[in-house]
Amino acid sequence: MTSSAPPDDLPLPPPTLEEVAPDAYAYIQPDGSWCLNNTGLLVGRGGVTAIDTCATEARSRAFLEAAARVSDGPVRTLVNTHHHGDHTHGNWLLPGATIIGHDRCRAEMISGGMATTAAFPMVEFGRIEMAPPFVTFEDRLGLWIDDLAVELVFMGPAHTTNDVVAWIPEHRLLYAGDLVFNGGTPFALMGAVRGWLRTLDRLRALAPETIVPGHGPVCGPEVLDEVEAYLRFVQDVAGQAAESGQAPLEAARACDLGRFGAWHDQERLVGNLHRALSELRGKPEARPLDYAGVWAEMVELNGGRPLRCLA
Repeated sequence: MTSSAPPDDLPLPPPTLEEVAPDAYAYIQPDGSWCLNNTGLLVGRGGVTAIDTCATEARSRAFLEAAARVSDGPVRTLVNTHHHGDHTHGNWLLPGATIIGHDRCRAEMISGGMATTAAFPMVEFGRIEMAPPFVTFEDRLGLWIDDLAVELVFMGPAHTTNDVVAWIPEHRLLYAGDLVFNGGTPFALMGAVRGWLRTLDRLRALAPETIVPGHGPVCGPEVLDEVEAYLRFVQDVAGQAAESGQAPLEAARACDLGRFGAWHDQERLVGNLHRALSELRGKPEARPLDYAGVWAEMVELNGGRPLRCLA
């Protein structure tokens, strides 16, 4: 695998809180790599709706401090865009909030436990308690912030089995969760490459003007094309690997990432190839794979070093 990735030892700037529409905020955690996710805030007269929390106790507390700067009301509602720990570990810090997620988000959180902390033992996660959604839905749920309509829509399987977006038609504003990575490598190991491509068409059909991605800077709809280009690149590499009999790790090592080499977390290519090859072989989308074994291959592709995580 050849690339031109930037150095990974540069100091990170602090998180920023950006107003992306009236009383709607994006909390952006640079540089958007492993466990440095984005969250959202929607401020109403009676309180706040949060979209996701953060990976560590300290980062989630900092997010809640940012929320207190834009509203003196409580966080009454919390939406989880999917089950991964970088978006849910801070749920427990909001004991008074109604936690909403997809049916499978609750199930995956309970079954997955503390997998994220095990994957990054070098990170000081602080105190983490499981607090899965207790209001769940299958396809679509309406949420109101005073008179502002927010549509929670199931879009998976894509990044995971349980991806949900928060769509605000009045502002053409989309909180996309990890269906959109801006400047980072998308990761489909626990989801579906083909499903993700279908999802991108559904996101375009919404005609968003502003997108808060799960990782990376706030962007416009043009980033959907970037995500699609990468996923189709993965499918092409997987097709070549299938024809030549290469295993995913071998194919990733031989691969020239081209323009995608400037993105961080390039080792995700191995996991993406495992998923794409599974689909090429006719296996069901999002079926469980040997996640521990694939993770070990990602570490191997990274020169045997632990994967970079600055959370």
